[in-house]
Amino acid sequence: MKPKIEDVAKRAGVSPTTVSRVMNNRGYISEKTRSLVYNAMEELNYVPNEMARSLLSKQSNIIGLIFPTVSNPFYAELIFHIELACEELGYKVFLCNSLKSAEKEANYLSMLLRNQVDGIIVGSHNRGVFERVNSSFPIVSIDQYISEEAVVVSSDNYLGGKLATEHLIHKGCKKIIHINGPYMLQTDTHLRLEAYQKTMENHGLESVFYEVPRSFDQELYKQIIHQIFSEHPDVDGIFASDDILAANVYFEALKTGRRVPETLKVVGYDGTETAQAFMPQLTTIRQPIQQMARQAVEILNKRINGQDYKGDLNPLLPVHLILGHTT
Repeated sequence: MKPKIEDVAKRAGVSPTTVSRVMNNRGYISEKTRSLVYNAMEELNYVPNEMARSLLSKQSNIIGLIFPTVSNPFYAELIFHIELACEELGYKVFLCNSLKSAEKEANYLSMLLRNQVDGIIVGSHNRGVFERVNSSFPIVSIDQYISEEAVVVSSDNYLGGKLATEHLIHKGCKKIIHINGPYMLQTDTHLRLEAYQKTMENHGLESVFYEVPRSFDQELYKQIIHQIFSEHPDVDGIFASDDILAANVYFEALKTGRRVPETLKVVGYDGTETAQAFMPQLTTIRQPIQQMARQAVEILNKRINGQDYKGDLNPLLPVHLILGHTT
């Protein structure tokens, strides 16, 4: 039979109220009493009822995370740093992989709200799912506009697009093609495309871009890359919207006899530790992933605790060009 708080109190020789005060760290408790309670809990294998404690404190100390996938290095690294930042503030995390499905996101959102999480950090793409959430509920989004009330944390995507394009031009490229993700999504990442187009225009060069309608689809990546090489055999520079896509460009180029960087130069985006470890030769735009994660958690924590967070908003965190051997 599962032990109760009364059993712990009896074993420790104290009242149930004292046990509750020890578990919730409320009021003065002597070290002797604290040791007696903890020893009794261990001997009885007593596990506190977290739901009951959350009802008492009106906080669950749990943060919900809704992201498309952890298989993408950018999201994986971002979630890693979010979890570390949450742990430092005493929060546990509940991770939901939506696979970009609006239905999954809606179901996960309902589940998180039913379980009374204190707040949610979102990296998903379906805006309509979150617009029905009460405006007072703490939500922070990464790069995505999911509702009017949600705070958006983002790096400087426009600067990143400009740096990538200018670098290829500086390297002598005349036919530069940009490959970007689904344009229908309301996300700051489309500023990379806008920066590419404006920079090309400023240098008197023609803009050519291809859209990948489904992210993280390796076969689709290859199809579009083959299409680019077929339709633009004179392409000498490619700016890809993420490092996985850039890596696909690199390897498909080698298969078709193109020499990188001699006849084709490639720039990626994100600069994750995983991408840098497996393809250190890639020139890329590095996002401040750890800083983005920490800012998202800090803002969410302030919203949860009713503190002013607007003075901390800095949606344009800095990005940097990391030079490799693909340019």
